[in-house]
Amino acid sequence: MKFQVNENLYYAENPQVQKNRYLRMKAETTPLPEFETIRDQLPIPVWDGHEDAVRCYDKTWQLAFGNLKPANDETGFVSNYIDTAFNSHLFMWDSSFILMFGKYASRIFNFQKTLDNFYSHQHKDGFICREIFELECGEQFSRDDPTSTGPNIMPWAEWEYFCSTGDMDRLESVFDPLCAYYRWLQLHRSWPDGSYWSSGWACGMDNQPRVDAQYDCIAHHGFMSWIDACAQQYFSAGILCRMAAVLGRSDETRWLEDEQDMLRRTINDTMWSEQDQYYYDKRRDGSLNGVKSVGAYWTLLADLVPEERKDAFVAHLDNENEFKRPNRVPTLSYDHPDYDGQNGGYWRGAIWAPTNYMVLSALGKHGYHSMAHEIARTCHEHVVKVFNETGTVFENYAPERVMGLCTPDFVGWTGLIPIAVLFEYIFGIKPDSMNKKIIWRVNLTERHGIRQYPLGDATVDLICEARNSADEKPVIKVVSDKPVTVEVIWNDCVEEIRA
Repeated sequence: MKFQVNENLYYAENPQVQKNRYLRMKAETTPLPEFETIRDQLPIPVWDGHEDAVRCYDKTWQLAFGNLKPANDETGFVSNYIDTAFNSHLFMWDSSFILMFGKYASRIFNFQKTLDNFYSHQHKDGFICREIFELECGEQFSRDDPTSTGPNIMPWAEWEYFCSTGDMDRLESVFDPLCAYYRWLQLHRSWPDGSYWSSGWACGMDNQPRVDAQYDCIAHHGFMSWIDACAQQYFSAGILCRMAAVLGRSDETRWLEDEQDMLRRTINDTMWSEQDQYYYDKRRDGSLNGVKSVGAYWTLLADLVPEERKDAFVAHLDNENEFKRPNRVPTLSYDHPDYDGQNGGYWRGAIWAPTNYMVLSALGKHGYHSMAHEIARTCHEHVVKVFNETGTVFENYAPERVMGLCTPDFVGWTGLIPIAVLFEYIFGIKPDSMNKKIIWRVNLTERHGIRQYPLGDATVDLICEARNSADEKPVIKVVSDKPVTVEVIWNDCVEEIRA
């Protein structure tokens, strides 16, 4: 059965949905770019001695541009978009992560507009289905299905794009649909204590063994408060408040500030194990399920972890009996009986680009830069080794051996590792478009950098010459067509370069 948007069902309408301009938008008719004609316009990584990493990077963009699809008025797709690379459906959480690397080519193709097609499918009550049909008008799930929507990370994807581009018009256009979607989740996916529930499919980590055995791990919430869903709601509430501040609409997000206060108390008072120094899902009797899922690290990204807990919580990522395996970071802890080291078990140990990117973002945000760089090097090396053997990238990777798993040519969110992880956590280059600034944590000793790096409306060449050791001051050349500042950080030293 197809569930048509805004038809056939009763809705308690959310007035903020009426401000969703995507519901009235006509399908765009812009021709899709072809990779061979635009490849010389992409950012160009430079890394002496690692030409295979550059080839993997190039292949990833080729696959990405090969998965572009046109808008279609008949199916409610208002903007050209990148396909999830899985089936003929567009997925919410895949798309949100794809945009984290797509932003680096936004001048050629606006990958961010992929999310337009979710906003254009928003129901009158704020609901947005997590999986929508590309070839016909309809959605995969009804709004009341426990697997119908989530995770709520579109605000993060939009905020990251804003930080990279400074695009105020887009920020203003997405604010209302995102707030309405948050309200729907609050009304329909929360428990009396204010915590949130999800399911295997709805949280995106399909078959993780988180619910008790009598419940289906894919389709049932198990009467639990889900730690990733709770943290994502807290995280998204904070981002929406920041958006409101930039837009001069902070009076409209007071309720989200109250939501954050409640979630912070609930998560830290009832979902933290002092004995294990870890955040877990909470059963309805108040006990914790004891399953160490990588999803717990959404709490770190969301700034939920108190200072006195951080080191112990992060230490699990550096423990060989838990998350420090030959490939990093497995999605389920090594000490869990269902951990599948050889074949990954899908979400029972496999290494996935989106959760790795989340962990790296969390570590970098809280100053664990050395660990973030080490994890990034490990997972990137595995992806490149598999690329050298197969010529492509995969949906996920084995944690205990060098092997790509499941769907090949998966770009798709696996594009995060050859592109965004390379730029941000191996090279250490991150944008701050609002301040016309680039932060460069120089980690490598080989000559490296990026040519044609986009920062707002500027195009920047960044090259660091080879060094004899990590202690040596880097020699950096910056060339830009607009004024920019590069903050160079190495070995606890900081220097600014203006170009």
